[in-house]
Amino acid sequence: MKIIIIGSVAAGTSVAAKARRNDENAEITLYNADYDISYSICGIPYFLGGEVDELETLTPRSAAWFKKRYNVDIHIRHEVIKIDSDKKTITVKNLDTNDESKEDNYDTLVFATGATPTTPSIKGVDMNHVFHVRTIQNTAAINSYMVTNDSKKVTIIGAGFIGLEMAEQLTHKGLEVTIVQRSNQIMPHLDKDMAFRVEEHIRDNGVKLLLNEEAIAISDKTVETKSGNVIHSDMVILATGVKPNAKLAEEIGIELGSSGAIRVNSKMQTNLPDIYAVGDVAESFSVVTGKPVYRPLGSTANKMGRIAGDVITGGDLEHRGILGTGILRVFDLAVGYTGLSEKEALAEGFDIEVLHNIKPARAEYLGGKELVIKAIADRKTSRILGVQIVGQDGVDKRIDVFVTAISYKAKAEDLFHLDLAYAPPFSTTKDPVMYTGMALQNAIDKKNKLITPRELTDRIEGGEKFQIIDTRATKQYEVSNVDGAINIPLAELRSEGKKLDPNLPTVTYCNKGVTGNAAQNVLTNMGFKEVFNLSGGNKNYQSFKKGNK
Repeated sequence: MKIIIIGSVAAGTSVAAKARRNDENAEITLYNADYDISYSICGIPYFLGGEVDELETLTPRSAAWFKKRYNVDIHIRHEVIKIDSDKKTITVKNLDTNDESKEDNYDTLVFATGATPTTPSIKGVDMNHVFHVRTIQNTAAINSYMVTNDSKKVTIIGAGFIGLEMAEQLTHKGLEVTIVQRSNQIMPHLDKDMAFRVEEHIRDNGVKLLLNEEAIAISDKTVETKSGNVIHSDMVILATGVKPNAKLAEEIGIELGSSGAIRVNSKMQTNLPDIYAVGDVAESFSVVTGKPVYRPLGSTANKMGRIAGDVITGGDLEHRGILGTGILRVFDLAVGYTGLSEKEALAEGFDIEVLHNIKPARAEYLGGKELVIKAIADRKTSRILGVQIVGQDGVDKRIDVFVTAISYKAKAEDLFHLDLAYAPPFSTTKDPVMYTGMALQNAIDKKNKLITPRELTDRIEGGEKFQIIDTRATKQYEVSNVDGAINIPLAELRSEGKKLDPNLPTVTYCNKGVTGNAAQNVLTNMGFKEVFNLSGGNKNYQSFKKGNK
């Protein structure tokens, strides 16, 4: 068997390694247009910020190493420019000599061509102080430019993963950083109420964040925006997303999905016989909806590569889909998400329950810091659909528990019954994951109904009347409160509650939600017709209100 793989970063090398483990006799060849193979794209910002000392650390494997370890031939600086799928041949261009005479043949062909950074239509985008962050070569160029020109100010266009990681790292490096983002929030896979918390944190750490702004022109020392802002800048980083390198595949009749990535089945096979696609050039599908999704990430690329390498050599591995899980560190804040966001769940037609759970990651007496967990569940089935978490401690641990739960179609009530590890340095007696499940299930069962700040605001603006009760101490109420709320501390609620209208929809709240829930139970037991607990309490409400000014 002769296997040819186009591309040799995460996905391509994973195909080769797994195929060789399964079959010692297969002839395996990789063609790679770049200089480097199997490098860590995700580690690039951390080299530029100084957390990684040597750039070579991000390129732990070489073509010679792969040949020695796996008996795999890797040709760097060789670009596949033509494919004849009927004859099963390829034409290869040597990028160092421009020679296009090389041809090769295959039994099985794998596209691992990755993705290319998108270049926005901005005047001056091709200037020599404007950079993408994608390869080892342009990383070296960025670093060299910063040092040689003693750069002080940088503008980053785009506020996704790379944009925010670069903002953190270049701020640590001592540069003055401005982010320009076209939409009204950072990180499009987050809901706006969670993204706002991160935006505040970014600004608190000295980054100038411009939302609803579009860069239209770049000069030697400035970036101009559509609204007329002129940003002084020594260097510009483009972090406006990527597009799959699927042109060659499309030319030979391989089907693409709506994202522009190659459509594959669960065995990574395309619509053409003996041709596979893996990594950032290929579509995946959602574990929750079953629909195609495109979320290019190194972990998914490795997984796809292993599956394809196994199938090609007679194995039976299958891709089980993804949840679109992501995690990011922004200064000392971690941001994790998995599954569907609230807006995505609504767009898919789910009738959802939404909980904002604010709890310490571990015992507060041991320095436990606050986690904000937003969880979405399907009211019809109680199934967890998605989770977003923001916090300084324990985000990775919790998001991975939620990933596992959603992957195995766990219901909200299942989370409460998990036997999670507990000791004060690591968790609370009722872990935030467990509490999330308990509160969501109670809301779904209508024992303890929840209402989000957004829903409450929308319903009031739509003409509905609520009696809103702040159950905190008077001093807390006087500092900040929900619009239209009256203050009845929990200790007085049993007596003062008799003066309220039990037939009027009622909302109770405290600072984060626990006392509000206790008040909700009191009023429900007193015969109130409909009582909601405000999701995330006053703290969440004030954040929502500020983020929607």
